[in-house]
Amino acid sequence: MSSRIVVLAGDGVGPEVAAQAVRVLRAVAERTGLELEFQDALIGGIAIDRTGTPLPDETVEACTGAAAVLLGAVGGPKWDKGPGHLRPERGLLGIRKALDLFANLRPVQTLPELAAISPLKPERLAGVDIMVVRELTGGIYFGRRERTDERAFDTCEYSVAEIERVCRMAGRLAEARRGKVTSVDKANVLDTSRLWRDVATRVFAEEFPRLEVEHLLVDAAAMHLLSRPADFDVMVTENMFGDILTDEASMLSGSMGLLPSASLSENGPALYEPIHGSAPDIAGRGVANPCGAILSAAMLLRHSLGAEAAAAAVEEAVRQTIRDGVRTRDIAPRGADAAGTEAFGSAVIERLRF
Repeated sequence: MSSRIVVLAGDGVGPEVAAQAVRVLRAVAERTGLELEFQDALIGGIAIDRTGTPLPDETVEACTGAAAVLLGAVGGPKWDKGPGHLRPERGLLGIRKALDLFANLRPVQTLPELAAISPLKPERLAGVDIMVVRELTGGIYFGRRERTDERAFDTCEYSVAEIERVCRMAGRLAEARRGKVTSVDKANVLDTSRLWRDVATRVFAEEFPRLEVEHLLVDAAAMHLLSRPADFDVMVTENMFGDILTDEASMLSGSMGLLPSASLSENGPALYEPIHGSAPDIAGRGVANPCGAILSAAMLLRHSLGAEAAAAAVEEAVRQTIRDGVRTRDIAPRGADAAGTEAFGSAVIERLRF
């Protein structure tokens, strides 16, 4: 029986990078005997244009019954002035909620070959290998909100159960890695963060007693990500803090175009997407970096299909492609020839080894 992957290409460069991820998955299937089928569906701005909503019911239905979901990107200036419920990003928030994708995993690694493109000194990048676990369905993005001409508010809310399950996810990941977890909050100011710290402390003490546990305020965490990034193993934090810190952490690798993510539920299908946005300024030009999308496909193989060897092969093919000097323009040396989106995807496929 084949595994059905729903592809939400979305907007901007989303269709371009998603196409390369699908090409890589098809190559993996051909060479390993893995049976995959792909179904396209709409989300974001293109869904607004075609159906009047950023998340059609048909998309939710398709994703709910899939083995996994692969997303490109959503958004763009074309839809920026629309009402809040018709913004492309509401489609992304909606699919996360519909699939109960409570844990967003964002790995951050640095390659020696790309140390020069990071704004940090190369000596600070040695050994950086971080897994950020961001709570994805609670917090201020999903709380009560209101706006009038004179005022506005957004409410941050968390329950004990929401904090427990994302901390357990982080704890399991840390046990399988280097045995350290850093919980990030703002417990000196926010009641939600005081609850977060209390629950995180209890979960790690009772259920993961062998882990080294560190608690940091979010402002300190932002500073330490730049001053001592190699000290971090697994980081776990709430929704908005995770959104901000992972974009900051992407600069450790040198480009947002390099980094993947996986959004996991407890029992249902997971969603995989590069962390970059839709980059409308370069959309349609064939120059976008597909690394994040391809590495997201590797995470799909690992977490949704249990194909660890195939996932590792894709990741190594990406690393070898970069080692061999094949670079898209965001990671190419100044003045050097840069590979286009499709050419980079082809280079990765050529380097797949099983």
